[in-house]
Amino acid sequence: MSTSEQLTEDAIWQALRQVMDPEIPVVSLVDLGVVRAVETDGAHVRVVMTPTFSGCPALHVMRALVEQKLQDLGAASVDVEMVLNPPWTSDDISPEGREKLRAFGLAPPPVHQGDQTIILQPQVTCPRCGSSRVTVKNTFGSTLCRAIYYCLDCQDAFEQFKPL
Repeated sequence: MSTSEQLTEDAIWQALRQVMDPEIPVVSLVDLGVVRAVETDGAHVRVVMTPTFSGCPALHVMRALVEQKLQDLGAASVDVEMVLNPPWTSDDISPEGREKLRAFGLAPPPVHQGDQTIILQPQVTCPRCGSSRVTVKNTFGSTLCRAIYYCLDCQDAFEQFKPL
């Protein structure tokens, strides 16, 4: 297959579905909703990404992973543009991404469509046993976008991806 045949938008999206988030290696940047758009013009590829938050420490790693994946696909040059508008929200996580988070043991955030009540008082379900009898232990987990909860039924601690 020639480079021009490989560098279709569909092939680029397929390749990017294999680029995993450096902090949550079971979910791709596409499933996370970070990748917003792709464009190709011959052997040049442009990828538009929105970070989960502007100070995300993994931004340089994400950029490098995307560039490497697309160069491996045959792109002569890759431009990864980080944009902050519109801002990323946890609603951007795909249904498949939410299931992958749950299977990983990380409670996915509820879909809130901007309803601040859900953001301030999220309904959290234990990803291990499904119980809603949980209590927050710390509003900050291993990263700023996670909180630590404890399940009163299975008595296990877990993190929840915050609704943002």
